[in-house]
Amino acid sequence: MLKGWMLAAIMVCAFCSGSVVADAQQSGATLTYQNPVFNHDFPDPNLVKAKDGYYYAYSTQASWQKEGVGGRYVTPILRSKNLVLWEVVGDALKQKPSWKKEGGIWAPDAAVYKGKYFLYYSFSTWGDPNPGIGVATSKTPQGPFTDHGKLFLSKEIGVDNSIDAFLYVDGKKPYLIWGSFHGIYAVPLSKDGMQVAGEKFKLAGNSYEGSLIYKRDGYYYFFGSVGTCCAGEKSTYRVKVGRAKDFKGPYLDKDGKPLLEDGGTLLLQKNEGTEGFIGPGHNGDIITDKSGVTWMLYHGFDKRDPVRRVMLLDRVDWVDGWPQMQGAQPTTGVQAGPDL
Repeated sequence: MLKGWMLAAIMVCAFCSGSVVADAQQSGATLTYQNPVFNHDFPDPNLVKAKDGYYYAYSTQASWQKEGVGGRYVTPILRSKNLVLWEVVGDALKQKPSWKKEGGIWAPDAAVYKGKYFLYYSFSTWGDPNPGIGVATSKTPQGPFTDHGKLFLSKEIGVDNSIDAFLYVDGKKPYLIWGSFHGIYAVPLSKDGMQVAGEKFKLAGNSYEGSLIYKRDGYYYFFGSVGTCCAGEKSTYRVKVGRAKDFKGPYLDKDGKPLLEDGGTLLLQKNEGTEGFIGPGHNGDIITDKSGVTWMLYHGFDKRDPVRRVMLLDRVDWVDGWPQMQGAQPTTGVQAGPDL
């Protein structure tokens, strides 16, 4: 017989997520899952672990009205205790910021910094000649976040298509990393995280967007997405990686080619065949579970319905100092979940 918490988890999953099973036959009731873990539009997922024991995920603006989950969200929030079973929390921003006339809120990056929750977000339209990045803060991960306006517009910072922000704190110094197909840049921020406080420098070439830096065993690993993100079944999105001994680089791929020259070692691409997912990428933070296994959330189009970017979860293994994912493709069968 399933215990009450298992039954409740499966009921939540049936409402919010893909195929998830709590295996009661194994000692400790191992949680297993099958992608997608959130079977609704949730592009560019970003993740933060909160003090209340939950993981909170934030995404590009979405509307789930036709799917019976809720209304329109400026910046939708989900939460989970295990990265597998997700519930809808609400909206990080109650209304769209007003510092730009046109555009939507894309690719938010949430981070805990100096005891507060920061949300760095892109404000852009398709083909926008002058998109920008703003910042909002909250005392709690579920918000609502107070908008503090723009950090910069593309023309102010001198980088075209300035979207896809990511906060990285190296030592005690905060940096904002950003960029989309016009170079990946980083710039130091003020101690309060609210202003640019130095000169920008380049980390990767013009092939990349959706950047993430992850430090492990003395290396800084750069994860970035290349290809077309949003063309449904024609999407070519995929994830590549490089590493460096210093945060500022140079980042090299496994063959020694610099990412500044658009090098990169393939980590993840679409499933071959008729099943699975297309255009996997724009991964959120790397999470380490109690067993020391690392996990990555990201989005992709389900081949059965390639009109939504659903949220996917898979483990990241480390071989000879380099990250690898099973078959370099999203998993489609039942998998053992994180030990969180």
